[in-house]
Amino acid sequence: MTGQRTATATLADPAPAVPCLYRVASRREDTSDTVTVELADPDVPVPAFAPGQFAMLTALGVGEVPVSVSGLGDGGGGRARRLEHTLRAVGAVTRALCAVQPGGLIGVRGPFGAGWDVPSAAGRDLVIVAGGIGLAPLRPVVLTALAHRSRYGRIVLLAGARTPADLLYAGDLDPWRRAGVEVAVTVDRAERGWSGEVGLVTALISPAGLAPGNSVAFVCGPDIMMRVTADALAALGIPADRIRVSLERNMRCGAAWCGHCQLGPLLLCRDGPVVGYDRAAALMRVREL
Repeated sequence: MTGQRTATATLADPAPAVPCLYRVASRREDTSDTVTVELADPDVPVPAFAPGQFAMLTALGVGEVPVSVSGLGDGGGGRARRLEHTLRAVGAVTRALCAVQPGGLIGVRGPFGAGWDVPSAAGRDLVIVAGGIGLAPLRPVVLTALAHRSRYGRIVLLAGARTPADLLYAGDLDPWRRAGVEVAVTVDRAERGWSGEVGLVTALISPAGLAPGNSVAFVCGPDIMMRVTADALAALGIPADRIRVSLERNMRCGAAWCGHCQLGPLLLCRDGPVVGYDRAAALMRVREL
């Protein structure tokens, strides 16, 4: 990290290896280990993000990690002057990022990778299946579809979490329902007061009454959850090339230089993280690939 850019910096695209500094405008604790931060007031704004793309976020003096955008942000002029990211504290860097308070600085590189390409699903039903923190990269799919509601058919959101307390964006679900999103939620383990479904997220697929021939599916969560869910959707009749999964590997450079994120023939920072299941299925079945 080289410090704040000078006032003479232009709006030319920043070098992909050089972070831009954003200030934390707001910070919300979603669960016991998950925080959503809104970033604003960049020294030089990075290009606007598409849903499903990711940034390399820098905790100053600690390190950087890949994190998908979880909100649409402000893309005025093709620039990301505001960004929203949901972070789970699972290591030194993510713990440091989660701890940054409003007014603090976070470095941003990006955007990187292939997104969900929501516009290509125009005219079809959207089937959005999330497991745990996987709802964060999928939230922009919901927001994009609602912002252009007339372009899409049904919007079906099937979400799973470990417990009710671990469910992300619980406050968004009822407003989404009122806006026309068909939301179903299940948890692995119920808590006192929970009257909803208990079990795997795949159990929500059949009751949803999907129209396989007119659906595009967006799936994100742990690898095994994505594989089982994508297989279930394919068995239902949704073509594999209309089932999109977001794959996670060890992203380092974000620019397809280092090879850390290689998955078979794919470099996921460039060719993913969103990949059609027609390409991903065989790769996800190779143990430890």
